[in-house]
Amino acid sequence: MAAPRDAHGMPGVFVLRRPEAAACAPLVVDSPHSGRRYPADFGHTLPQATMRRAEDAWVDELIWDAPSFGASFLAAEFPRAYVDPNRHEHDLDGELMDEPLPAHAAPTYRSEWGLGVVRRLLGPREPIYDRPLSAAEIDRRIAGYHRPYHDALGAMLDEAHRRFDCVYHLNCHSMLSKGRGKPRADFVLGDGDGATCGREFIDMVRGRLEAMGYGVAVNDPFKGGEIVRRYGRPRERRHSLQIEIRRGLYMDEKSVEKSDGFETLRSALCDLLDAVANFTRANGKG
Repeated sequence: MAAPRDAHGMPGVFVLRRPEAAACAPLVVDSPHSGRRYPADFGHTLPQATMRRAEDAWVDELIWDAPSFGASFLAAEFPRAYVDPNRHEHDLDGELMDEPLPAHAAPTYRSEWGLGVVRRLLGPREPIYDRPLSAAEIDRRIAGYHRPYHDALGAMLDEAHRRFDCVYHLNCHSMLSKGRGKPRADFVLGDGDGATCGREFIDMVRGRLEAMGYGVAVNDPFKGGEIVRRYGRPRERRHSLQIEIRRGLYMDEKSVEKSDGFETLRSALCDLLDAVANFTRANGKG
């Protein structure tokens, strides 16, 4: 997809688009895991086609029209397996590094699974590298990609909050159609069991999707990652909601190619974005 004239950002790190000022809503939409520009120093040993399975492929294109409805839009261009903006930068994997963990490290169960801020594994058993990584390598990825993404996202959210006295944030992802052999809903909405957004926001999104005929689950099995936990503070009128989209709706999960359902889903998401933008305008002061 060719970038329009209103797209800017940091090449290879993120693309950022803003709506026309007169149409602006207190709404920010981001896609942190759809990046497919692989840095030259990645050094993964798995084939490129295999690595692409880690992407939330094409989510950025599904929501690309967000500025047309008044939303600010941000998408990572780097792949999540290189460095993951939906992990805390201190979620470091000791098994991946060639030296002891630094004092600031705060590994979680995700690092134990090989899925920390820099991934060690693709899936449960496929090592991404044939060597350990140095602390300097990991630091460069965090400083050059992870932090700039968060700097941009945080600034967009703050800007909307200053202007409208509120901000609503849709953090968009995709998920495998099955988990542990069981089919998943078409969409999973995650708000950390009510911690990251107001009930009226998640109810509005759920209701709109269900009215279009989609199956929706809430906080099962995904409750929301680092991004919505960091930015969602509903008591301050800062509402962040994670949306997981079932990949089988729009792509072939083995080939990572778009399916015939892509345009149908893209159109439905445009309807959702329009409705959400109108909802946010009704709740803002601008």
